[in-house]
Amino acid sequence: MIAARLILASASPQRRGLLLRVYPDFEVIPCQLREPDPPPTSELSVQPRRWALALAYFKARAVAELHPGRWVLGADTVVDCGGQMLGKARDAEEARRMLVLQTSRPSEVITGLCLLRLGPEPRRLQRVDVTRVYMRDDAVAREAYLAGGDWRDKAGAYGIQTVGDRLVERIEGSFSNVVGLPLRTLAALLVEAGLSPRPVEDDGA
Repeated sequence: MIAARLILASASPQRRGLLLRVYPDFEVIPCQLREPDPPPTSELSVQPRRWALALAYFKARAVAELHPGRWVLGADTVVDCGGQMLGKARDAEEARRMLVLQTSRPSEVITGLCLLRLGPEPRRLQRVDVTRVYMRDDAVAREAYLAGGDWRDKAGAYGIQTVGDRLVERIEGSFSNVVGLPLRTLAALLVEAGLSPRPVEDDGA
């Protein structure tokens, strides 16, 4: 059996589904290392875009070291809202705080991508994609969403594919980026690596 040329270093079903649309010949091998915690907001010396890229590289590197010669795709998404970097909420109260914060001003959903190959001919390719999101201030819809538990394991405490227009008023930029894998940016990265992705006809909306 010939191994797939590409490995996705993520257990996210959303990222897996999006990658299938662009490059279906891949294997899923999630990073098994605990990812570093972001620095406290008051001590934020790392810009959110650089942090997203750093975590994408961290995940790709952890898997690529075990599979030299194969391309490994790492991705990480963070939300920047008013200078606060929002990752995954630890509990419902923190999720509520994140969602309320994002109703007061637009936020930026930032996904860092790293395509890495180690071995005799190492290469490292990186991109970042940013989408601006405007949220509704609807307390009833917000509480119903929190009660359902879909905020878990999502940057900024929401998944746009589950909240839809209940919480999100509009976006500027890539829809698939907010889901977790910007398709057009990813396709460009795969072309640079010589992996011949499928054409991207839309952005996942």
